[in-house]
Amino acid sequence: MRGFHMSTQLLMLSCFCAVPWVLAESLTAPVNVSIRDLKASSAVVTWDTLDGESVIGFAITQQKKDVHMLRFIQEVNTTTRSCALWDLEADTDYIVHVQSIGIDRPSPLSEPLHFKTLKEAETQASKSKDEVTMEEVEQSTQLRAGEIIIIVVVLVMWAGVIALFCRQYDIIKDNEPNNNKDKAKNLSECSTPEHPTGGLLRSKV
Repeated sequence: MRGFHMSTQLLMLSCFCAVPWVLAESLTAPVNVSIRDLKASSAVVTWDTLDGESVIGFAITQQKKDVHMLRFIQEVNTTTRSCALWDLEADTDYIVHVQSIGIDRPSPLSEPLHFKTLKEAETQASKSKDEVTMEEVEQSTQLRAGEIIIIVVVLVMWAGVIALFCRQYDIIKDNEPNNNKDKAKNLSECSTPEHPTGGLLRSKV
């Protein structure tokens, strides 16, 4: 009886010690599952995982709503957190699950993500909008380049005008002393000569 009691305690202790190891090795389901780059025939599913988990890959399950047919995509030896979904039908509801793959076992499935692909008309409108945006960007770039060229030409012209003005000013300034000398000479020639005694010279009758 005593031996049975001891064996029961050892069994319970071994089970208690094994539970944390099992919990540590189990993976949690991916979180923050979302859709981006949604189009009529394609989309990209993204997700996050908890830090510290030994994940070697992921499995993505794609299913049409109310249809039992599945598409299974498995990515192993990857660190990416996204997967492209292709060959989708336009204006159709889909359900996506993501699952982490560990060394021993996979994680539970993520919460189901419901999304609906775009219509063909919406896709064409989106493309046209992107094209118009690119054209507007190119036109604005050309306008800016033209404005810069005009500004540079105007600055060069102003610099030439200022340089010409400075040159003409220097020439005029250099000629001023000569003009003053000529004026003084002309004035001295036109003035009446004075008598040595201070009187004016008078002509004899």
